[in-house]
Amino acid sequence: MQANELKQFVTDKVDELKASDIVTLDVRDKSCITDFLVLCTGNSRRHVASIAEHVCEQAQAVDIDSLGTEGQDDSEWVVVDLGDVMVHVMQKEQRQLYQLEKLWN
Repeated sequence: MQANELKQFVTDKVDELKASDIVTLDVRDKSCITDFLVLCTGNSRRHVASIAEHVCEQAQAVDIDSLGTEGQDDSEWVVVDLGDVMVHVMQKEQRQLYQLEKLWN
């Protein structure tokens, strides 16, 4: 799956579980680690964890391996690394505090 297709796939999957404030950032000219960041907000720890789990399960179902997942223990900010796309699922407070959109723009 190409990077743009993977970005759209991930965006659709987080939307399926009602993530809010979904933003995609093209970081190809700023990062050698990934091509796109998908940022979204969950309304509770459980919601954040569920969104991240759903992305991992749906990716695996179409033979896309996750390179790693971090943050499931407290589920305030969970990162799912799918190679060309990194997914950041955050609670509102973490999203406001770290302001990744400003950092990467």
